[in-house]
Amino acid sequence: MDLIASYWEEFQKANPEYAKANRPPSFYYCDNQPDADECAELVVKGIKRATSPSLWGLEKNQEPLPQVGDLAIVTNWVGTPKAIVRTVKVEIVAFREIAAEYAYHEGEGDRSLAYWKQVHWAYYTNEMAPFGEFPDEGMPIVCEYFERIG
Repeated sequence: MDLIASYWEEFQKANPEYAKANRPPSFYYCDNQPDADECAELVVKGIKRATSPSLWGLEKNQEPLPQVGDLAIVTNWVGTPKAIVRTVKVEIVAFREIAAEYAYHEGEGDRSLAYWKQVHWAYYTNEMAPFGEFPDEGMPIVCEYFERIG
């Protein structure tokens, strides 16, 4: 049995209310190992409580919008499960309108809006570059708030 399946089964045993739930998707945050591993640890510590995919990226990858109640298994870069999260709120906000409070909930770096904008602009730029596209201040960002449940 793989690590993800084992992790999910142990979670279900400890949380009988999820006994009949299908195993949720698993993923890591970010596009490089140091950031992915750090973000996973921030989730474990309860510091990172939000994530910000671009609507462009979800559409380009044919991924659904997150919904309240969605579950996910957060892993580190190499796929080791670290936490289970449940989506509690989803908003679509223009990049330029991201609030300092949201950046704080995302929990990365010094948790400031300036830091959030800097690292996310770089991420969206890297995400879009292979398609010859570029981020802009008005681009829609999916602000997904979550809570760690396992």
